Amino acid sequence: MVIIKTREEIEKIKKPCQLIARLYTEYLPKYIKPGISTYELNKIIEDYLIDNGAEPATIGVGGPINPYPAGSCISVNEEVVHGVPKNDKILQNGDIVSVDVVARIDGFYGDSAITYAVGEIDEESQKLIDVTREARRIGIEEAVAGNRLGDIGNAIQKYVESNGFTVVKDFAGHGVGKAMHEDPCIPNFGRKGRGLKIEEGMVLAIEPMVNIGTYKVNITNDGWTVVTRDGKRSAHFEHTVAIIDGKPVVLTELD
Repeated sequence: MVIIKTREEIEKIKKPCQLIARLYTEYLPKYIKPGISTYELNKIIEDYLIDNGAEPATIGVGGPINPYPAGSCISVNEEVVHGVPKNDKILQNGDIVSVDVVARIDGFYGDSAITYAVGEIDEESQKLIDVTREARRIGIEEAVAGNRLGDIGNAIQKYVESNGFTVVKDFAGHGVGKAMHEDPCIPNFGRKGRGLKIEEGMVLAIEPMVNIGTYKVNITNDGWTVVTRDGKRSAHFEHTVAIIDGKPVVLTELD
């Protein structure tokens, strides 16, 4: 069931969203450099969230059998999403690294992802980052009241494929609010005019995951880290967006 938010609830969702935006733009970039481990990066992220009054919401997700162990997902190169931070995963010059953070403040969630270049990267990797970021923007443009979810996915897929890349089909965007993942599911592919109608008060996480090669993915033995099946690189960008006065308003972009 899709939960429509009031303006007051959207303001509460905006608080963790703005915190993540500050993390990504003002704080974390100075640490994205060769030689740092993804474990260290995760500790920096967790400390930042806690010091600013938020809970790192991904810790423990998945239940008692294989709970997610960290306050962020950090995915390097061929890792698509849900990369588990590790001491022995050291960033190298030329890598790309995707960071996905979910923060909770007063029971409301914010969710955003970004892909950074580590040092100097090759042209194809830079194009991958640029195309994925632009695909997110193009998808958000379709998130207007009266459109349908298929309009978002179709716009993302057409743009990505026109640039020679592929969209991941096994993972998708979602609603955000008092839970990390709410209805609806928002695929990054689809047909125009199909799917649920977008309404005033929806809050949506729009998050294209784009691969250089095949769209097919596998999950590694840790039960979390998703990798491209062909070992080629992947990028990930995500914004939390509220539908206000019929139009998309990005909550995870600094005011």
